[in-house]
Amino acid sequence: MADRGAWARLSRWFRHHVSREAIERNPILRPVAHRVLAPSLWRFTRRSVPRGVALGIFAGILFPFAHMALAAVLAFPARANVPTAVGSTLVNNPVTFVPIMALAYRIGRWVLRLDASVPGRPIASNVAHHVGWLHWLVAQGGPATIVGLVVLAVALSAIGFGVTALGWRLWTARKWQIRHR
Repeated sequence: MADRGAWARLSRWFRHHVSREAIERNPILRPVAHRVLAPSLWRFTRRSVPRGVALGIFAGILFPFAHMALAAVLAFPARANVPTAVGSTLVNNPVTFVPIMALAYRIGRWVLRLDASVPGRPIASNVAHHVGWLHWLVAQGGPATIVGLVVLAVALSAIGFGVTALGWRLWTARKWQIRHR
């Protein structure tokens, strides 16, 4: 029973603060309210929803902090569905953060070929002396993770776009079949 009360309070708060009227009343958003409230950004169409999913996944993976705000802002020029873009950023959350970073590091190591042995002598004669964690972070860990995050964000965004577009097409086809029976 307590869960239903908390859900009702959250729902009321959300409707009060995130409604169209609340955005129009907000003094910070008032100068850009006509852009923010453009109906095309809030409609669920076959083109805007896959764009929103791809944009949200991209922003959620590539930018682990403030990804919802970034996805909402980037949805305007991309003509993507804003709620879908913001909602799909949740692919990166406290539960999935560590696996995403580990996978990004492994992909980055593979792309940069950090495991490949280098023939000949090492470039610097003192490489063996600088094997601490800071050297690893600057020379291997950081670049590998960044490259891996970019590759992962692009790949998962493309997959999300494709799956959403295909799902939308199948859903529409099913509705047509039911309608014509």
